[in-house]
Amino acid sequence: MILVTGATGNVGSALLQELRTFGAGPLRGLTRDAARAAFPEGVEAVEGDFARAASLRPALEGVRSLFLVSRVGPDAEILDAARRAGVEHVVLVSSITVQTHPHLGPARENLAVEQLLKDSGMRWTVLRPTQFASNALWWAGAIRERAEVRVPCADVGLPTIHPADIASVARVALTEPGHQERTYALTGPELISARQQVRAIAAVLGREVPLAGISREEAHRRMAVFMGDEAADAVLDLTGGDVNDELLTVRDTVARITGAPARTFRQWAAEHADAFR
Repeated sequence: MILVTGATGNVGSALLQELRTFGAGPLRGLTRDAARAAFPEGVEAVEGDFARAASLRPALEGVRSLFLVSRVGPDAEILDAARRAGVEHVVLVSSITVQTHPHLGPARENLAVEQLLKDSGMRWTVLRPTQFASNALWWAGAIRERAEVRVPCADVGLPTIHPADIASVARVALTEPGHQERTYALTGPELISARQQVRAIAAVLGREVPLAGISREEAHRRMAVFMGDEAADAVLDLTGGDVNDELLTVRDTVARITGAPARTFRQWAAEHADAFR
């Protein structure tokens, strides 16, 4: 039995579909509201709340492999509940910032969760993706309203990854041998800037989408309102304010693990065009 947590999210939903398509066997998807979950046929919807690790016990019963996203709840308690339930292997989604920007608070927190997993006695696979293509949804409201997309560092390219590629690597790690006790840094197939992303969205919409570059200070003021000062600073560093060679490296991990080329941002934009209309 495989349990996918975050099963309605960008990665979890794609992972459930892949596991079902590849005939992975009994599957469960964790959600807060099983009645509203639209999972693939044959996937058992189970309820649980990460804020209350005890609520996960019924969902973990009989589970041998677990897909888990870092820092969505009390990780020590969640991992302990998994171990007590007899889970043998955990595929953890961490962040590439653990190796590119280890001094940042969120990176230190992700590294701590990785170590908790490694110390748990369960087998593990750690995935460290870079910036998600789905972060472009932050601009959806402005694009729908035909307003300017306002971003700092508009011309800094990053190896943005399609969330479905994270899911593809997770599926292989969960179902095929040779991936336990491995850490994989995951990126998209090319460097792509915010300006290029906006152009890709404009192309699938068939209309112009205006973009305006703004200062880091203005961006910080906007972002700190809903994520706080420290997180806003970290995001701004990682999206162009403090890049380094490790962050900018395009890796072949997705293709090497899955046997298929990493998906482009343009493909993501075409698949999600309705969100911007």
